[in-house]
Amino acid sequence: MSDIRKELQAALTAFIAESRELLEAMEAALLDVEHGQENAETVNAIFRAAHTIKGSAGLFGLDAIVAFTHACENVLDAVRAGELRLDDSLIVLLLSCCDHLGACMDELERHPDAEPSALGAADAKPLLAQLHRLLPSGATEWSGALAAPQSPLERVGDRGELGQALWHLSLRFGPHVLRDGMDPMAFIHYLGDIGRIVHIQTLTDALPDATAMDPELCYLGFEIAFECSESKAAIEAVFDFVREDSQIRILPPHSRISEFVDLIHSQPASDAQRLGEILVACGSVTERELAEALAAQAAQAAQAAQAGQAAQAGQAKRAQPLGEVLVENEMVQPALVEAALARQRQLGEKQREARHEARTIRVDADRLDQLVDLIGELTIAAAGAQLLARASSDALSESATLVASLVQQVRDNALQLRMVRIGTTFARFQRAVHDMTRELGKDIVLETSGEDTELDKTVVEKIADPLLHLLRNAIDHGIEPASVRLAAGKPARGSVRMDARHDAGAILIRVSDDGVGLNRERILAKAVDRGLIAPDATPGDAEVHELIFEPGFSTAEQVTNLSGRGVGMDVVKRNIAALRGTVSIDSLPGTGTTVSVRLPLTLSIIDGFLVKVGDGVFVVPLDMIEECVDFQARADLGDHDYLDLRGEVLPYLRLREAFGVRPSEAPGRESVVVVRYGAHRAGLVVDSLIGEFQTVVKPLGPVFANLRAISGSTLLGSGEVALILDVPALLARAVPQADHLRVGLAHS
Repeated sequence: MSDIRKELQAALTAFIAESRELLEAMEAALLDVEHGQENAETVNAIFRAAHTIKGSAGLFGLDAIVAFTHACENVLDAVRAGELRLDDSLIVLLLSCCDHLGACMDELERHPDAEPSALGAADAKPLLAQLHRLLPSGATEWSGALAAPQSPLERVGDRGELGQALWHLSLRFGPHVLRDGMDPMAFIHYLGDIGRIVHIQTLTDALPDATAMDPELCYLGFEIAFECSESKAAIEAVFDFVREDSQIRILPPHSRISEFVDLIHSQPASDAQRLGEILVACGSVTERELAEALAAQAAQAAQAAQAGQAAQAGQAKRAQPLGEVLVENEMVQPALVEAALARQRQLGEKQREARHEARTIRVDADRLDQLVDLIGELTIAAAGAQLLARASSDALSESATLVASLVQQVRDNALQLRMVRIGTTFARFQRAVHDMTRELGKDIVLETSGEDTELDKTVVEKIADPLLHLLRNAIDHGIEPASVRLAAGKPARGSVRMDARHDAGAILIRVSDDGVGLNRERILAKAVDRGLIAPDATPGDAEVHELIFEPGFSTAEQVTNLSGRGVGMDVVKRNIAALRGTVSIDSLPGTGTTVSVRLPLTLSIIDGFLVKVGDGVFVVPLDMIEECVDFQARADLGDHDYLDLRGEVLPYLRLREAFGVRPSEAPGRESVVVVRYGAHRAGLVVDSLIGEFQTVVKPLGPVFANLRAISGSTLLGSGEVALILDVPALLARAVPQADHLRVGLAHS
């Protein structure tokens, strides 16, 4: 029994995960519609998301979710039928429905044994009331999983009234039916046993002149409006004995077209499902009609083949598609063929997606983290084995080198497993911008690029909140109201851009707006008032911009629900620093502001380069190193040291002096490691170069949290501890023009 319970729990977990993905897709589609990208496929995508959640919820007996999504389906079905317009207010309502369903999934995840019918029921009532107010008066409401299904004849009429749908029978009996002993009227009378003939029209257009009439031949045709609760196959069976020589066409009621379309969309996928099978499955074509249509299509194909042999290439008549044959022979209505073809395309897409998903599996994030940690320890152990092997035989050293190479490949592949696209995070911000702009009464659009940029999932998770706060500041403080923008000659709609790209072994994320920019004078006045700078100080723009990261610093004239209290930007700086990243600001008054966040691709394992300073070993991230050259001291210029590197001036920093190293004797020969971070470059003078090393990053303890210019530590193969250099912090010390790099760095 416990095994069954585990399987059910696993299935429920998969349902929650899938539902969240569907809700994200539904939310994204709604926001696309809001941005003017509405089309039939977008609306269908929203409908399918709600329909899939409803169907899956029904499997678990989640009646409350089924009832809620059923109401959403009714509204979306009215949108698809053109009875409702997907306007701004309806988009807001449907987004609120997404929020409610997301909250239900959270509650279900926390309390999987909760009463299914009570899941979020209280919060659903006001939303359900709004949904039902939008529906026509005759629309049905879902009263629970045990609610009786609708009769197939019940429908919502054109004016929203409940009515009866009628079948349409077009009967053309064979001319020799009477000679064969069959009475056409007997078949028509038998229809009364399975339903009711509402109307019958006798067609006499085939009657010849009285002098040419044969009393043993049948010339009459009948058009019948028929009320019946039986299936099409049952109605067709009435005419089995005359089917061969007669033309019997049974068309589904016009008012049931949308019902058949829904049935087409609800058909299960199969590998061999074709158009005809879809139409048969939904009941709009019987197997006999399908066989006749296929035979006609085959005959056309044979004729086309013969014509192709006789005619020149490209002039042969093509065979009609099956859908055209069915419509031409009045076996099915065109709308149903279009729906079936759409379903066919959808099934093809799902099959392609299924083939792709068959090559992927879901892995618990904790297991993945544990794997990366173990690979980190394996990397250290392999480095230690390689050191010991070098002191032994050449064969052992070669074997250890091979093992180290394989460990590196395993490490790279494991890190790739943790890499995720940042586009998922960007997509969530679209909803945040939608809500914030409504609250502030502004017209702002969020434009994103670089969604395919990948970085470590841990970085993605931890950077979401800082980016959201930067986005809020841009919307609240940066973008002006529409009236102010128009007066300044700007478009009424403001724009916030968020882009990501790889840059020098790191990821660069920029949040920019086309608003008013930072007010330098107001920032300076506030800083002087708080005693952060002297009244007569003349700081550069970078130093002024850095002030907004001070705790409690705000120049907002009024406090809003989003910002203005002076809390948040200092947290942004601290969180980015905790990720070994930096943040900088560029602003142009009246034009806008750009906040640039630079982050490492991964926090676990990096490629490093070992250098020695005194008796200590340090690690420089390899992706920040441009080259290594011999050091030849030049005369000091001002307060900093510079080198002539092939005609270019290169500032350098002596790590011996920076870290206060006092060895017993000076090194005989020093080297310069040329590093670059962003647009800044400098040299680090070290005693000696050791070589490349796969570095497993170990965080510093709380005691060393404010240690300057050190971002972490690692263990060498010998068991010795090496410190990882914080290159941006060192560049900020070596390059006076790079003072703004200090923003976001953890230093005392």
